[in-house]
Amino acid sequence: MDHDAVLTLFDRRMRQDSPPDGLGARVERVGDVVRQTGAEHDWNGVLWSGLDEDTADTAIRAQVEHFTSLGREFEWKLYAHDRPGDLAGRLRAAGFTPEPTETLMVAETGDLSTEIKLPEGVRLCPVTDAAGMDLLADVHEQAFGRADASFRQRLRDRLAEAPDTLSAVVAMAGEVPVSAARMELPPGRQFAGLWGGGTVEAWRGKGIYRALIAYRAGIAAARGYRYLQVDAQDRSRPILQRLGFAALSTTTPYVYRP
Repeated sequence: MDHDAVLTLFDRRMRQDSPPDGLGARVERVGDVVRQTGAEHDWNGVLWSGLDEDTADTAIRAQVEHFTSLGREFEWKLYAHDRPGDLAGRLRAAGFTPEPTETLMVAETGDLSTEIKLPEGVRLCPVTDAAGMDLLADVHEQAFGRADASFRQRLRDRLAEAPDTLSAVVAMAGEVPVSAARMELPPGRQFAGLWGGGTVEAWRGKGIYRALIAYRAGIAAARGYRYLQVDAQDRSRPILQRLGFAALSTTTPYVYRP
């Protein structure tokens, strides 16, 4: 895989030309910034920017004014290769707070194993209704240690409004949900996005996370997506590397709270 070429393609198709991730949201380019604006429970933020030392501060102020006028908390999704090189410092100076940095990792679906190996007594259950989404959100809260009502509502809305653009799955040990993940399937794009892969602490280290990757890789390949993309935390990055994913950049969410 040509890392530079794939990163350029990712920037163009998944950031500059990104589709909205909900029916109530809109993506628009304003000058050298691409942003998504939605309802309060939607993801609101900056997807891409093409700034320099002369334009960065003005663009930052414009985005703060836009989202705060709507009463929205929002995120500036900053990648390590974004310019200018001091954009992170400028965001902090403007009142943004950085969250943990993740690694942008990509693999070609044709290079990934789709063989699903699960511990005895564990099965995968595709999410097809709101009750399944609640199970997925419950696992997410246990695995990542935070509750987010807007996240839960976004999942329900996405399943109801655009089910073909989302694939979600819960791993069950008997009747207990122990792991869950989802995949974004934006129409007309070459990248499918892996999100939310999390396992409750007692079930980690048993291969469930790898099984969820294989499960989603099979769906992405069948749907014609060439690449799988994931923003990997430190805990999952080594696993993804062993499975064939390559690191292309890093990404840090900078959050502005009115």
